Amino acid sequence: MYTHIMVGSNDPARSKRFYDALFGAIGGKPGMEDGRGRVFYRHSGAVFIVTRPIDGEPATHANGGTIGFRAVDPAQVDAWYAAGLAEGGSATEEPVGPRKTGLGPAYTGYLRDPDGNKLCMACPMPAA
Repeated sequence: MYTHIMVGSNDPARSKRFYDALFGAIGGKPGMEDGRGRVFYRHSGAVFIVTRPIDGEPATHANGGTIGFRAVDPAQVDAWYAAGLAEGGSATEEPVGPRKTGLGPAYTGYLRDPDGNKLCMACPMPAA
């Protein structure tokens, strides 16, 4: 549905460490930096980019915005969540685990990256 997702960062080196760990926990490769200092991640057909804001203003997170990533199973959500916390992310919302969503039961984990962007990783669960 989308071509890419890009988030702003005030410290791209810190963000690269965070996202390398986060995506490494689910089998992704470390990000590749281009000549402008942007960091690109490609995994399972998706592209995720971290950059300093092009307009030169400080990076801020979207209030109410969430970037969702797909997991294959609860163990992958747990590994992603632990890697994010270990690299400076912070827990947000309910603890990682099963919950009811508008799309049915899911196993989810929510984090904020070091710049405050809200992230979610989830996998569907069988209905009870």
